[in-house]
Amino acid sequence: MSTPLQPIDFLSIYKVNNAKAALPSRMALCTPDTSANIFAVDSELSNTDGKLILSDLFRSYEMQLQSHNDYVSGRKSAFSPAPGGSMHEAGRAMDIDLDSIGISLKDFWTVAGNNGFTPIISEPKAGVSESWHFDCRGSHQLVYDYYKSQKGTNFKPYTAMAKSAILSIDVKVDSFGANQKQAQLQSGLIRLEKELGNIDGAIGAKTQKAVEELGITFDANDIDSMLAAVENLLKAKFTEEYEINP
Repeated sequence: MSTPLQPIDFLSIYKVNNAKAALPSRMALCTPDTSANIFAVDSELSNTDGKLILSDLFRSYEMQLQSHNDYVSGRKSAFSPAPGGSMHEAGRAMDIDLDSIGISLKDFWTVAGNNGFTPIISEPKAGVSESWHFDCRGSHQLVYDYYKSQKGTNFKPYTAMAKSAILSIDVKVDSFGANQKQAQLQSGLIRLEKELGNIDGAIGAKTQKAVEELGITFDANDIDSMLAAVENLLKAKFTEEYEINP
C-alpha cells in the first residue's frame, strides 16, 4: 500500500460565525505521522499560553497549481512552486498562525523539532517569508540527504524530497510523465538506503541491482509487483507513516 492520507479535525485561522473553525475539509488531510506530530506539537504548546492554529495543510494538484499561478501573477507574495515541488501536496507540510503560538519563533523551532517538524527557512526570524511553514519529512529526509550528497543530481535536494513524498501517496508528478510507478519505485529504494543514481523513472541496471539487493525478483515488465514488495519493506521500516491514527 502507498502512504495513506487521513482527515484531521484541527483549529484553523478560518472563521464561521466570527469564531475560529476547523481547517476546511479540502485542506484537512495529512499522512498519519504528520497528524500525530501536529497533535504532539499542540500538546507541548498547551504547557504554555500558546495554541497551534493552522492556515494550510494539504493541497491537491489543482490547489498547488492555483497557488503557483497566484505567485507568478503577483496575487500572493510568498513563493509557491509548481505542482510537484511542495510538501503540502504530500500532506507533509503545515502553515501556522505565528501570532497564536505564545512563544518566540526560536522556541517554537525547538518544539517543532522535538515533534518531527523541520522549518523551511534557515533562521528563526518572524516576519520572513515562509517563517510559518514546517515540514514533516519522515523517511523522505533520506531522499533529501541522498541528493544533498550528490548521489542524485537531476533535482535540488528539497525538490527531490517533495517529489518523493508526493509519489508516495500516489499523486502524479509531471516530471515523470508515464513513468510514475517507476519513479515511485526508485524513491522507495532510496528511502531503503539503496543507491541508483537519479529518481527519473528510467529503470536501468542500477535500479535492478538495488531491487535485487533487497531480495526482490526483478522484472521490468512487472513494476506493480516490485513496487508492492518495496512498499511492504517501507511499511515495516516506517510503520508510523502508514498506520492511520484513531
